[in-house]
Amino acid sequence: MNLVLLGPPGGGKGTQAKRLQDKYGLVQLSTGDMLRAAAASGSDVGKRAKAVMDAGQLVSDEIVIAIIDERLDQPDMASGAIFDGFPRTLAQAEALDAMMARKGKKLDFAIEIRVPDDYIVERITGRFTCGKCGAGYHEKFQQPKVAGQCDSCGATAFVRRPDDNVETVNKRLEAYHAQTAPLLPHYDKRGALKLVDGTMDIADVTRELEALLDSTR
Repeated sequence: MNLVLLGPPGGGKGTQAKRLQDKYGLVQLSTGDMLRAAAASGSDVGKRAKAVMDAGQLVSDEIVIAIIDERLDQPDMASGAIFDGFPRTLAQAEALDAMMARKGKKLDFAIEIRVPDDYIVERITGRFTCGKCGAGYHEKFQQPKVAGQCDSCGATAFVRRPDDNVETVNKRLEAYHAQTAPLLPHYDKRGALKLVDGTMDIADVTRELEALLDSTR
């Protein structure tokens, strides 16, 4: 089984991908992780990716596709893949379609975890982490049990990511909508597009996703 998870930054794709990976034996393919792994592997395409990243430039679609192509041939991919953060554009989606067809594979679902922009802004700008152990918290949804003290390690220093601010989050959302909007009709035409309400509790989102995946069995 192979699926694409679509959704805005901070919408919960990574959390849900990990849960689906654990239950169904699928492999979560994050382009960032794959690029770093390929660069460290010393393969030809990895060396190309490393040179681009070391120069502080964006890795081209050609290199990303080549890395995914290489990754899909590895033995642990037998049960299928969860594409997380890829494709981001229509050109990438078309390249992925062609690659999968060439390998005799198919994309079972493209699932949009839909979360309104105002929810995303609230989620991201309110989050903070323990400065010592990295445990995550949120101003509204997950405060420490004892104010000012980490539940996990007891530390009292907390940090925020510098880009977790309203202006930066809005820019990321604008880019997401501009890039992702064309993907929805692309997958809808193929009958692969499904929608899940990402404003639900995490466990409820997981149940909806599992019901979709179980429907193919």
